[in-house]
Amino acid sequence: MKIPFASAVVAIPLMFASTVFAAADRGTDTQAQEMVSKAVALIKSDGPKKAYQAFTEHPDGAFKDRDLYVFVYDFDGQCLAQGANAKMVGKNLLLIKDVDGTEFIHGMIDLVKAKKKGWYGPYKFNNVETKTIESKRSYCEQGAGDTMVCVGTHVAAK
Repeated sequence: MKIPFASAVVAIPLMFASTVFAAADRGTDTQAQEMVSKAVALIKSDGPKKAYQAFTEHPDGAFKDRDLYVFVYDFDGQCLAQGANAKMVGKNLLLIKDVDGTEFIHGMIDLVKAKKKGWYGPYKFNNVETKTIESKRSYCEQGAGDTMVCVGTHVAAK
């Protein structure tokens, strides 16, 4: 089947444009780090209970932006706040694995215990915007006591 030249001239730029638009719909590493900094500051100023509620319910949108959202775990793997799925709060997910068998929560906790902050990944996780499993990495910092505060970014498929 031959594709007319005019169709190809229109279709090819549209394919590239859709990739650019998709990338624009994703949060960046810098935005993830900034959101973690804001989250840690809120925990310090308002206390963990109020902050965790804000992260999970995000009434003003400050802690949910496209595919970026805050999640908080204690060092035992108990979910304390989850901006994409409130049903996860209260569950112990220390040993949860991604589709490749990576215990990513455990890995993030180990990173924060050792370095206090940094990037963990990649691991595979559901993108709340596209509803597909994608490669992800998360920026985490130590929160109040033995907790970690994280925001992840999805890595676009190449």
